[in-house]
Amino acid sequence: MCGVCGCADPKSEVSMTNVDTGATQLLRASGQSLADAHAFAHAQGLPHDYLHDDQHAHSHDHHHAHDHSHYGHSHDHPHDHAHSHDHPHAHDHSHHGHSHDHDHVLEQRPAGNHVALEAAILGKNDAIAARNRGWFEGRGVLALNFVSSPGSGKTALLEATIKALKDQVAISVIEGDQMTTNDADRIRAAGAPAIQVNTGAGCHLEADMVAEAARALNPTPGSLLLIENVGNLVCPAMFDLGEAMKIAVISTTEGEDKPLKYPHMFRAVGIVIINKMDLAPHVGFDEAACRANIATVNPKAEIIEVSARTGANFGAWTARLQSLLAEAKARF
Repeated sequence: MCGVCGCADPKSEVSMTNVDTGATQLLRASGQSLADAHAFAHAQGLPHDYLHDDQHAHSHDHHHAHDHSHYGHSHDHPHDHAHSHDHPHAHDHSHHGHSHDHDHVLEQRPAGNHVALEAAILGKNDAIAARNRGWFEGRGVLALNFVSSPGSGKTALLEATIKALKDQVAISVIEGDQMTTNDADRIRAAGAPAIQVNTGAGCHLEADMVAEAARALNPTPGSLLLIENVGNLVCPAMFDLGEAMKIAVISTTEGEDKPLKYPHMFRAVGIVIINKMDLAPHVGFDEAACRANIATVNPKAEIIEVSARTGANFGAWTARLQSLLAEAKARF
């Protein structure tokens, strides 16, 4: 799955389920990394543009020959095509009147293999994330990536958010978990369409998964796309999904020192939501200490304390969310 963090399992697959229709799609074969995406498409007999709808944000007529090298085979061929595209997609095919080489084989060397692999995976992910971001921004869709430890209350927060805002704004959700559609089922019951991405042994979502899920959801222009990442405060910090902002959710039951223990994640976020404030008196949570720890790691992070269960201070959160959406629409 991931050669960066080591969450690979040769028996693991990545799949996507639309809980509205029940349709399930295999996104990656067993043990496959992001760098293998094209090889998987070939192995499955799928078209070269498997990871995207053949609709990009530009049109072009061109004839060119280029070499596609995909894990042990290459082919030179001319292309004559005219097409227009409008979709997030997980494949870079910039070719305008010149030859280029698609080579996804990572060179193996006695030393530095892991560094080269990490750079390749993150580089490919970042390219797809940039494409996702352009597609979201071009439609005025505000995509937010919610990150946290397991059990912080992310799903409950999204459920309450949907119930509070669904009559005012269109909302769709991408759920990331290793297994089950439990969270996506909850989101659907709350009133929003949802896609469940099951990462198998993987500990985080990646940009190509979000591209596929976004294509399936096809969010309305000017809407909210809420992405609930796999519960993990380490790896999701490294993987850009194309979101406008990462939002960390921590709960009073986790203690005040999470920002100090996981500084990379808290440096990457724009907002920190302190959830389960209704339990603070019962677990001895020190809000001032938590705020100080967040400020130590990320002085620019906004902090909003709420209780998704009781609704305490929830208006502050939904007001901020609506202001972020207004900013996204203004740029549209």
